[in-house]
Amino acid sequence: MAAIVDGLGDALADGEIRLEPLAEAHRAALKAACAEDREIWPIYSVSYDPEHFDTSFDALLARPNGRGFAIFSGKAPVGMSCYLGIDAARGVLEIGNTYYVPARRGTGLNRRVKDLMIGRAIDCGFRRIEFRVDARNARSQAAMAKLGAIREGVIRAERITWTGHVRDTVLFSILARERPAAGG
Repeated sequence: MAAIVDGLGDALADGEIRLEPLAEAHRAALKAACAEDREIWPIYSVSYDPEHFDTSFDALLARPNGRGFAIFSGKAPVGMSCYLGIDAARGVLEIGNTYYVPARRGTGLNRRVKDLMIGRAIDCGFRRIEFRVDARNARSQAAMAKLGAIREGVIRAERITWTGHVRDTVLFSILARERPAAGG
């Protein structure tokens, strides 16, 4: 079945949580949100710390095979997440580039956001949703397990991060046919 990319990047909502298609208008608010935790960026493949934010944000906006979202709780910006590596012909995409302000971590926000994004991807015809996590990032790996994603293994030396670290990446996935068992 061919995936349908139209509509994939449209706004999503769950109560007070809104995912708005990433746009230039979100730059200042997300820059401030990302500056709330300057210590986290070394375990990300790309940095959104104040020094690197504008370059990284520009690259994200220009990405042809991605759809990004600014995440709001009420009127407050609380993070961002993206569909990456969208391959409609294969029915596969990745959800990543996710960041939440420290005050919203561990509150259930990630589950709500990922449920919205996974549901939309499946509704658009995608059959496989991937998550790629730095092997050093135990918090994100635990979050993937809570979502019901299957840990498929480690891709050794998969990428070089913005710090020059050669990263081992843990690959997780959820298949559309597994989604009811994953909590959706």
